[in-house]
Amino acid sequence: MNPTYILTLSCPDRTGIVHAVSGFLLERGGNIEEAAQYNDHDTGLFFMRVQFACAVSAADLNAQLTAFAEPFAMKWELHTSEQPMRSIIMVSKEGHCLNDLLFRVKSGLLPLEVRAIISNHRDFYQLAASYNIPFHHIPLTAATKAQAEAKQMEIIEAEGAELVVLARYMQILSDDLCRKLSGKAINIHHSFLPSFKGAKPYYQAHDRGVKLIGATAHYVTADLDEGPIIEQDVARADHSKTVEDLTAMGRDTESQVLARAVKWHSEHRVLLNGHKTVIFK
Repeated sequence: MNPTYILTLSCPDRTGIVHAVSGFLLERGGNIEEAAQYNDHDTGLFFMRVQFACAVSAADLNAQLTAFAEPFAMKWELHTSEQPMRSIIMVSKEGHCLNDLLFRVKSGLLPLEVRAIISNHRDFYQLAASYNIPFHHIPLTAATKAQAEAKQMEIIEAEGAELVVLARYMQILSDDLCRKLSGKAINIHHSFLPSFKGAKPYYQAHDRGVKLIGATAHYVTADLDEGPIIEQDVARADHSKTVEDLTAMGRDTESQVLARAVKWHSEHRVLLNGHKTVIFK
């Protein structure tokens, strides 16, 4: 059976791109299994994701795609679909998203290979051990932030991580670390209408009588919680909901939103479009 690849690309829009990509694959005996494209009329950019089976090796395809893409000014990536994405999960003291992700990976629902868990607390070392995943406790204070982040980056690089998931990691990453992880770090945070910042957001939401609570998963950037959005969802609330009810609803929503964002990213379905995203679900 031929290996299966995923090709993602973006370039200035023009006629004939789909025909050219299809022809390129046909000439190499490629069989397209899934394809999607999007024309952004605001930016004049074209986006495409193609999953295909082909007998040509990844090294040869990469070399041939380099020459093919040049006349189109394409930005492109080629991945093998069978290989789970090497990932690092970072967490603090709230474990609902971590627990959900690990269960989904174990159940075969997420194509991830979790190489390590990093935390500034020790709370979840037993959970990590139950999944046979290395756990790294790296305490962090304002005075030790630079050293702690250097250790985190050392682990990320040593494990060859292609994705870093901030599963309720309650520390603000430095601008330098954000740049190093650009496009491959996903964060989850609660999002309310209105938005509540600081400690105990669900208490603030309850006090204001909110009717919607929600969550947002986005790529990490130096602009706090303003990176390109991958997924969002909301749950309705009413006057009968207690703080505990809102907290439970919020955690469920956060877990589901983060899992969807991680799944789409790990399947190479998310393409960056400036400060926005194109998602081929």
